[in-house]
Amino acid sequence: MTGLMYLGALLLSLGGLAVLDRRFRLAFWHDARRSAWTVGLGVLGFLLWDLAGLALGIFARGDSPHMTGLLLAPELPVEEAFFLALLTYTGLLAWRWFDVSSARRAAGRDALRDAARRTGGEAS
Repeated sequence: MTGLMYLGALLLSLGGLAVLDRRFRLAFWHDARRSAWTVGLGVLGFLLWDLAGLALGIFARGDSPHMTGLLLAPELPVEEAFFLALLTYTGLLAWRWFDVSSARRAAGRDALRDAARRTGGEAS
């Protein structure tokens, strides 16, 4: 049972990100196709990076009783793909949150400026 703990934690974390994504409509609930491409290409890029590091002897798989032991390639555990999905999804959500919040702040400033012009007051 302990062999599934890390994978389970990764899946639980991905589920938590999906709940946040749905609540705020940041990525998949905003544009599913673009988000899937972004996460998919990010995971693929990081997997290629990992494979290059493994081939050069820079990376190596550590032993842990909390991992399944299933490998995508020699020295590349299946959990790595889920970790990379978590990493890229987190990055995508952070980017979208900053993008959306800065657009809202700018819209608020513009609305205040327009209201001040209409009433003849000063915009702060």
